[in-house]
Amino acid sequence: MSLYNKNILDRFKLDGKIALVTGAAQGIGKALAIALAQAGAAAVGLLDLESETLRHTEKELNAHFSSTEIIALAADVSNANQINQAISQFASKFGRLDIACNNAGIVFSGVEEKYASENASVEQWKKTLDVDLTGVFLCCQAEAKWMLPQHYGKIINTASMSAHIVNHPQKQAAYNAAKAGVVQLTRTLGAEWADRGVHVNCISPGYINTPITNTPALKPIMDYWVRLTPANRLGEVEDLQGPVVFLASDASSFMFGGEIMPDGGFTLW
Repeated sequence: MSLYNKNILDRFKLDGKIALVTGAAQGIGKALAIALAQAGAAAVGLLDLESETLRHTEKELNAHFSSTEIIALAADVSNANQINQAISQFASKFGRLDIACNNAGIVFSGVEEKYASENASVEQWKKTLDVDLTGVFLCCQAEAKWMLPQHYGKIINTASMSAHIVNHPQKQAAYNAAKAGVVQLTRTLGAEWADRGVHVNCISPGYINTPITNTPALKPIMDYWVRLTPANRLGEVEDLQGPVVFLASDASSFMFGGEIMPDGGFTLW
């Protein structure tokens, strides 16, 4: 087919797609949900822990998008039963699931000695891996149950540049290990499911201005991160919207197990 017969911008449209975002109540997840709706998704599920923030975000997005159905889904990504039930409930309503952004995550991080690996608690280690790695696997598994039979799906996992570097001066061994696991899980599932039409890719952001980075433990070192970033600024949540829409769309039809790193150039030095 001639390259002139189809406008490249049409390949980025998500018209009629059914999408889901985890960790969608605020921060990166909320921004991704907005981007998917703006790109034309017919429905976007906002999956997060039950909270006032989740319900507020659902109400806010519904007020802005008359042609996209926004649905809040309360679930803990580290709980297999809750995830299977929530995703099944959402996908059953539409008879399919086309796009899933597995973004939910937590971090125990700071410069104090209590965050050093020799002092970190086993409970914090397990909690981080339960949410940031096992949670991604459980979501991918539940989403694939819908996508594999329909021979189509786009799964985008949120990893981190921390999968490739050791962040400093803060200590966060569990987070780094979990995000490295997400990258390798993405590669593995990307290979396993490619011939059945399901694309699994990930984004690995650098330092992004979100409620997580604005915690009392991390806010004092944000200026230091900026000085180490070639772009000379923190990323904003909108910096991640374009890469995710690309991975969710037909424009990324030849990507399987891939990774996009919007990090402001941090990992170049």
